[in-house]
Amino acid sequence: MIWNTRFSTLALLLSVILVSYSSAEETVANDPQPRWWKGNIHTHTLWSDGNDFPEMIANWYRTHDYNFLALSDHNILSEGEKWMAMSTVLKRGGKDVVEKYQAQFGPDWVEIRGEPGTPKHEIRLQPLNEFRALLEEREKFIMVQGEEISGRFGSKPIHMNATNIKQVLQPVGGQSVVETINNNFRAVEEQAKSSGREILLHLNHPNFGYGVTAEEIAEVVSERFFEVYNGHPGIRHLGDDDHPSIERLWDIANTIRIAHLNSAPLYGMGTDDSHHYHGRGSSRNGRGWIMVHSKYLSPNHLLRAINQGDFYASSGVSLDEITMDEQSQTLSFKILAEEGVTYKTQFVGTLVDYDQTATVRTDKDGKPLAIAKKYSQDVGKILAEVDGLNPTYHLTGKELYVRAVVTSSKDHRDPSFKDQHQQAWTQPVGWEKHLDKKE
Repeated sequence: MIWNTRFSTLALLLSVILVSYSSAEETVANDPQPRWWKGNIHTHTLWSDGNDFPEMIANWYRTHDYNFLALSDHNILSEGEKWMAMSTVLKRGGKDVVEKYQAQFGPDWVEIRGEPGTPKHEIRLQPLNEFRALLEEREKFIMVQGEEISGRFGSKPIHMNATNIKQVLQPVGGQSVVETINNNFRAVEEQAKSSGREILLHLNHPNFGYGVTAEEIAEVVSERFFEVYNGHPGIRHLGDDDHPSIERLWDIANTIRIAHLNSAPLYGMGTDDSHHYHGRGSSRNGRGWIMVHSKYLSPNHLLRAINQGDFYASSGVSLDEITMDEQSQTLSFKILAEEGVTYKTQFVGTLVDYDQTATVRTDKDGKPLAIAKKYSQDVGKILAEVDGLNPTYHLTGKELYVRAVVTSSKDHRDPSFKDQHQQAWTQPVGWEKHLDKKE
C-alpha cells in the first residue's frame, strides 16, 4: 500500500514535469524570436504592364528565397474577372510564355477561350485570391496585395506604392507635387482606418522623369518611406549634372526635415520594380529587396516592423544584428560575408553646424529652376569609412542623423546602372533627440 502511494506520487510528479515541459515547448513555439524576412513590394504583371502571369512571377520569388511579395500593378488590383487577348500576351512575353505557364501549373489551371488566330482568342488572368493558395506556405512565403498608385502633376510622374491595400485607389491630383503626394497619402490613410489594417505607402523612384525634388519630398512629412534603390534602369539612380543621385536626395531631404521642419526622416526601401521575366527586357527581377526583422511572417507584423524602422534595403549584401545602443550612442551591425569578398562601410550624415549655403540654379532668363538648389558637401557627408565585417560608429551628438551604406567588392549580379556593386543601406538613427529639443 505504501509502495502504491509512492508510485502514484512519483507518477503524478512525472506527469506534472512532462506537462510543464510540453507547455514550455509550446510557449517557445508560440513566441518565436524575431528573424529576417526577405521581400519585394514593387512588382508588375500582365495585369498592367508586366510580361508574365502573376503566378509565374510569384513562383520565381518563392523559389529564390524570398519570404513575401507584393504585386503592385498600376492603378489596379489583381482581382475580379480579367481576360487578355492571346496576341497581346504573346507579344509581351514571347511565343513560349503560355507553354511555360502550362508546364508550371498544368493545362487544367490555364483557362483559354475563343478560336486561335481570332481577336476572341483570350487567356484568363487569375486573381490573387485564387492563385495564392498554390504558393503560400506558413513561415516560408506569403503574398501581400499591393498597388502602384500612378498619377502625375503636370508632366511630372508621381508614383506611390500601397502595400497590404484592401481596395483599389485611383490616383488623386493636387495643385502641386507636394499636395498631390499628400492627397494620395490621406486616401491611403483613410482606407487603413476604415479597413482596420496596416497599409504601407512609399514614394517610388523620385528621379523617374525627375518628378519629385528633395525639397518636395522633405515637405511631405507624413510620408516616411521612399525607394533608395529601385532596380529599374530608367529611374536615374545616379542623377545627372542638374539632379542629385537618389542617395544624395535622401540626405538633402532628411537634413531639411530634421534641421528645419522638426520632422522624422525618410526611411529607404529597396525594390525591383520588375516588369520583364523571360530574360528579355531591361526591368528584371531579383535586383533589390528589403529585409524585415519581425517575429511573424504576416502583413501586419511586417509592416509594423517597417514602420519602426526595423528593416534595411539591399541589392545583394546581407546584414545582421543591426543595433543602435542608446546608452553608448553606438551604431553597429554585422555583415554576413561571402567567401573572397571584401566590404567597405560608409557612415553618412549631416552635422548640426553644417554649411547651409545653397546655390540657386536659374534658366537662361534668370528664373529659378524647379531643381533650384545645389547644397554644400556638408549635407550627407561621409563621417567615417570602415573596412571589415563588424563596422561601428560612435555618435558624438553633433550629427543630425547617421546612416550606413555597405558596398561589396562583388559586382551586382544583374546591374541596373554602370559599375554597380552589391550594397545594403541601413536606416537613419540618432535624430530623435534633435526633434525633442524643439518641442
